[in-house]
Amino acid sequence: MNEHSEDQGPDPIDVAVGHRIRVRRKWLGVSQSTLAEHLGVSFQQVQKYERGANRVSASMLVRIAQRLDTTVGELVGETATPFSDEGLFEKLAVPGAVQLLEAFASVQQPSMRTAILNLTRSLIDESDAGSVAVRRAR
Repeated sequence: MNEHSEDQGPDPIDVAVGHRIRVRRKWLGVSQSTLAEHLGVSFQQVQKYERGANRVSASMLVRIAQRLDTTVGELVGETATPFSDEGLFEKLAVPGAVQLLEAFASVQQPSMRTAILNLTRSLIDESDAGSVAVRRAR
């Protein structure tokens, strides 16, 4: 069996499980400290679980799933969930993404949502243009 050495970094499966834990925790509005207290670990340990730096034991995974009102299967990616698209899941794991989505979803007027999308796209375009200018100046 091929062991994953520390030189290679965290195992991709551990990282994926950590992302699912983080997204679910943030979706529910549970802080790392609150989850850590429930689990009897430090919030730093929760951070390590979420980054995939430390593996989550089976018993801990069960306790995490219980606190986050989900199943172990959903946290390990074995069931169809709203986050089953891994690309979407990784995007939701970006700091601030869930909060941005919640804020956007709370906007009632379609014209306002369109304006927000247009503003966001223009900010990204400006940022990309600035990056290109900086690279050309070097």
